[in-house]
Formats: sequence, C-alpha cells, structure tokens
Amino acid sequence: MSGCEVRLDDVRRMFGAATAVDGVSLVAPAGRVTVLLGASGSGKSTLLRMIAGLEPVDGGRVLLGGEVVSAPGAAMPTEQRRVGLVFQDYALFPHLTAEANVSFGLVQPDKIARRAEARRWLERVGLGARAGAYPHELSGGEQQRVALARALAPQPRAVLLDEPFSGLDPGLRADLRDVTLAAIAEIGATAIFVTHDADEALTIADQIVILRAGAVVQAGPPRTVYDHPASPEAAAALGPVNRFAGVAAGGAVETPFGAVATSRADGAALVVVRAEAVRLGAGDTVRVLDRRPQGALDLVRIAAGDHEWRVLTAPRTGPQAGDLCGCDIAPWGAFVFDPH
Repeated sequence: MSGCEVRLDDVRRMFGAATAVDGVSLVAPAGRVTVLLGASGSGKSTLLRMIAGLEPVDGGRVLLGGEVVSAPGAAMPTEQRRVGLVFQDYALFPHLTAEANVSFGLVQPDKIARRAEARRWLERVGLGARAGAYPHELSGGEQQRVALARALAPQPRAVLLDEPFSGLDPGLRADLRDVTLAAIAEIGATAIFVTHDADEALTIADQIVILRAGAVVQAGPPRTVYDHPASPEAAAALGPVNRFAGVAAGGAVETPFGAVATSRADGAALVVVRAEAVRLGAGDTVRVLDRRPQGALDLVRIAAGDHEWRVLTAPRTGPQAGDLCGCDIAPWGAFVFDPH
C-alpha cells in the first residue's frame, strides 16, 4: 500500500486551561518523511496522538488521504485509520512472542499466512532468529525492532514514530534508524517522526516542522530551514547558536567576534550565529576559555571582553585553552532579526 498525504488544518488541543496544540496547520506529503522537531512540551507527541486518533481534537481537522478522520466531536477509530505506531516504550504485548506480536495486527484469514508474514518482517529487521522470544528476553534495541516490524507488517498508509530511538545507545540508534527508514521506504508509507534531536531531524527528514509552545515556528526542507531560519527560535532548534544584541548601521552589525552583514534598516538588531559558523584563526582578538571534544567536533568557548560565545570546530587542531586567537563569522551561519 502506498502512503497517503497527512493534513492538519488549524488543529487545536486543550488540557483543561492549558493549550497543548495551538492552531497547527501542516501537510506531510505522501511517501515522504516529515519530522516534528521541538523541545519537551512543544506539542510534538500530542500532534502525533491526534493523527493516530489517540487524542481528540478541540478544533480544526485531521485528514488522511483527503478523508477527514478527526474533527471536534467526531473521530474515526484508530484501528480504521491504517496507520502504524512506534513508540519510545515499544508497547509490546509482554505475554506474546516476537512473532505473535507482529502477527497480532495482520488480517490474513489463514494463521499460517500470518505467521509467514510476521517471520518475513522479523527477518527484514534482523530478528528472524528471535521469533520465539518474549519481550523480557529481548534487549531494548531488539524490542524496538519488533515494534517496528509490528507497525509495518500491515502495510499502513502512514507510520507515526514518537522518539523511537531515544533510549538506545548512539551506535545502535544509527543502525536502527537506517533499518527503519529502509523498511518504511520499502512499503512506500508516509512517515512522521517526533524528535527533539536536531541532528537526527536533519539526517532523516524530507520536511522539518519546528514546534514551540504548541505552534509551528517554521516548516520546510532541512536545508531551507537550516540556511534560512524564520526566527531566533527556529535557528536555535537546529543546533547551538550565539546571540548578540547590537545595532545595524550601514548594512552591518558589529559584534565582538566580527561583523555580520544585513539588509535591515539601521537600528536595534538581534544577531544569531551558529556555533559552527564561527571560524578561529590567526590573531589576538579573542581568548580561548575551554576546549572539549563533542562527538565529531570540538566545542570551544571563547571570550572577547565580557562576551562569551561557543564554537564548534574540527577536533585536535587549532587554539587551545588559554590561547589568544582571531575569529570571523561565516555569512551562511549568521542571521539578523528584529530584537522584539
């Protein structure tokens, strides 16, 4: 079964007096990967549960393949929406084997056919040899693979994944992410991932939707939202940034770490600079406060006067803690906004 478009039109959800989702409109294109990115409490998981039919809507509509499946006071049951669900806590049936968990949602009338299809999907996710194991006998990564197989085996129109890899170690996380994307592509389903990890969002998404306080901050292809953030919040959602409140004058804002060009009119301005866009080099205008490894890069803290910024740079080379150096700002990672 091929994927379907998932559309939300001005969707709202309240929990008492608290607004969890505040007028969200978005389109997840059929057969593509859309990532909902935001901090805890931004409304990501609530949106996913509304699409699945696990939460009602207090306003607006949810449509799958052009069909309204949720509106105030009316909702198609979850089991009729033909969506697959993969959660962080796996949600496996503890009394069923891996094979039986995967077989549970299959509709083939013949038991042998259901078992064969379940086995095929367990093989697909690398767990053919563990078909007879119960969830408590499986590792976290193995349980998540069973959950993935169970979600995909019925050939859903859309697959909804709520931080499915967050409890796994980095190496296993990357491997399982690759398996997941390949399996979803195999059935052609529309995928909607929830994550708070910017690197993960940039890696897997065809479209990123940045959420904050229950509202959409920005949506678009990864390269577009990274290179052209619509606000300081959108810029910060995709990695560490430095901020400087300055003044635009003559087409630039001068910061203690270099000038940033702008087309804004002269006046107060907020500069936002990605940590990876600050380049260290020869000179003595800044001092290095600290340098520590951070994954494939080094995180360097630098100071100029009373101002401190963070820099992400190539590891093992360049100025060390206590050194003086120069720096400039790459234009592709610097943005100027209205301070208000």
